[in-house]
Amino acid sequence: MTQNRYLRFFSKKYATSFRILVTAFTILVSVLILPKGTRFRYEFDKGKVWLHNDLLAPFSFPIRKSDAQLKSEKNSVLKSINPVYHRDDKISNAALESFQKDFEAQMKFKNPNEDEVNEAYIITSHFLQNIYRKGVILPNSQYQKNSMDYPIQLVDNNIAVLTNTSELFTLKRAIDYVKDGITNSSMSNKELILNLVENHLEANIVYDDYLTKGTEKEALNNISETQGMVEKGELIVAKGNFVNDQIYQKLLSLKTDYEEKIFEGSSLWIIALGQFLVVSLSLIIMILFMWIFRNDVYRDIRKSILIQFVFIFMLAVLSWAIQLKFSSLYYIPYCVVPIIIRLLFDSRLALNIHLMVVMVAGFFVPNGFEFVFIQMTTGMVAIYSLRNLIRRSQYLFSALMILLTYFIGFFAISIIHQGSFTAIIWSDFIPFIVSAVLSLLAYPLIYLFEKVFDITSELSLMELTNTNNSLLRDLAFKAPGTFQHSMQVANLAEAAAFKIGGSALLIRAGALYHDVGKMRAPQYFIENQNREGKSPHEGLSFEESASIIIRHVSDGVEIARRHNLPEIVIDFIRTHHGVTRVDYFYQSFLKNYPEMALNETVFRYPGPIPFSKETALLMLADSVEAASRTLKNPDAASISALVDRIINYKIEQQQLVNSDISFKDLNRIRKIFKEMLMGIYHVRIDYELLESFEID
Repeated sequence: MTQNRYLRFFSKKYATSFRILVTAFTILVSVLILPKGTRFRYEFDKGKVWLHNDLLAPFSFPIRKSDAQLKSEKNSVLKSINPVYHRDDKISNAALESFQKDFEAQMKFKNPNEDEVNEAYIITSHFLQNIYRKGVILPNSQYQKNSMDYPIQLVDNNIAVLTNTSELFTLKRAIDYVKDGITNSSMSNKELILNLVENHLEANIVYDDYLTKGTEKEALNNISETQGMVEKGELIVAKGNFVNDQIYQKLLSLKTDYEEKIFEGSSLWIIALGQFLVVSLSLIIMILFMWIFRNDVYRDIRKSILIQFVFIFMLAVLSWAIQLKFSSLYYIPYCVVPIIIRLLFDSRLALNIHLMVVMVAGFFVPNGFEFVFIQMTTGMVAIYSLRNLIRRSQYLFSALMILLTYFIGFFAISIIHQGSFTAIIWSDFIPFIVSAVLSLLAYPLIYLFEKVFDITSELSLMELTNTNNSLLRDLAFKAPGTFQHSMQVANLAEAAAFKIGGSALLIRAGALYHDVGKMRAPQYFIENQNREGKSPHEGLSFEESASIIIRHVSDGVEIARRHNLPEIVIDFIRTHHGVTRVDYFYQSFLKNYPEMALNETVFRYPGPIPFSKETALLMLADSVEAASRTLKNPDAASISALVDRIINYKIEQQQLVNSDISFKDLNRIRKIFKEMLMGIYHVRIDYELLESFEID
């Protein structure tokens, strides 16, 4: 990508200045986004001994009520609030008018006696008017408990009157009242009239939710959140005293007021200076770690920017959560940091960076030590669960291990504080469930970081090692012998990587693609030739044959870049032969033309030589596997001698001087290669022969 080329150019030309600028920017942004309140310096728990010196109130402050007290008072106030209803005359007037029309229409055909009809209407409408005058209420289930007998505020013509639901009609009471009156009257068609009345009965005493909620809100606002004052200089708790409920509430009130105090002027600058020093120290230690232990990451400005971006991002999320007053800061998925760094780099770097991020965050969260302990242990488990990434199912396993560690850690701390299983608040575990689920966001973020910063993660390497990859399918089709050779090399190198350390996934990817350049001219390589057929090298000069063989390296680089393979994999293609000679054609030239001047560079690979443990291991595995195919009758002795000869030759040719591979590693590699080759060729393993290479 163009931006990455520019970034590489500036980072190489102005490496030190650019690195200082990036670090200074990270520190500045971090200090700007961090909350500027102060931290209460004392940690305390209810029922524990106060181990600090006598604590005097630094300023006067009110004693806040506990959450339990406030909840109890609020419940008591809400129970004392009477629901508000209002009389709606529109309902009653409309009902009476509708009743009159329906009554006249129905009775006109049932009773031709006009006087009796008028009398019946007068009696019935009188009942209805009495009912609506008194009022018909539709009970509210929120306030109706076991009976229809509770006080209410009834608003009639903007005047609120305290009354009781028992003094009003319900629809059932109203129907019973009319039924008794009609039954005892002398009118005819009583059943018809009763049905008409029932059809025109509606509640005109209506529950007013707006006024009720307003009354409740006003009453709740009148509840005081404090209960007394602590004057400046007053003793809050003496050294050695137990922190009882009363002292605990005073300490909690002091802590809340202290941390909510707004600082201005010189105080604000002093706090910012402290944050500047904390962030600077953390970043310097982090950079020193990379310089000493991961110099490749330190030199690559893109990787440094990515790491410092993750640092800033997590502090920004923390500040945002504090500003929004999250009920628990454990909702923040801090395990995203070690997962991302582990899959993009390695376990040591992931642990170091996670440690720094969590320790800085510990200054701004409640119960900082507990927070750091829980987040550190969980981050370690996240890293350990992804030590060797082989299957995608490990993502889910990692999330489950994170959740389990959260639960165990928080459960342990809870019973230490509470001294009881029954006092544990199980709802406090919910943030950990959310955090564990959110930790799965690390995987799409890794993909994003790969694209933006041009970095290859183990997720991408895992996809590249899938043999259904289009490039590997082409290799298997066009050069089947080379493909089989690459598979065997991958198995050898991967087994050795597990033994001596290094990225097994990276070396497998490099091994599968290291000979991809042979697709251009597969017939010129012995593993793809028919043993009974004619060799295509016949008729070519030794220089031409050597050139074709050597060219598979540059062809491989070209093919790999055309298929967008990452540079970290292309490095294996460039280095797997180092600067060694194509000895067969070189020796053939010397034998056939001893008198001719020889340009040795024609027979040498362009290099470079391996510069990492993984690339060196691939070179050894490639040479050993290829040479093992020349053994006519492989046995334990011939295989052992072959492996020793190949590795010693690479050492003599100084092909391993730039890789961080030790003699101890080489002895382990010898042993693994011998055991695996004997297994491949079905040779009985002579353990006495291998005993000298056993490294514990």
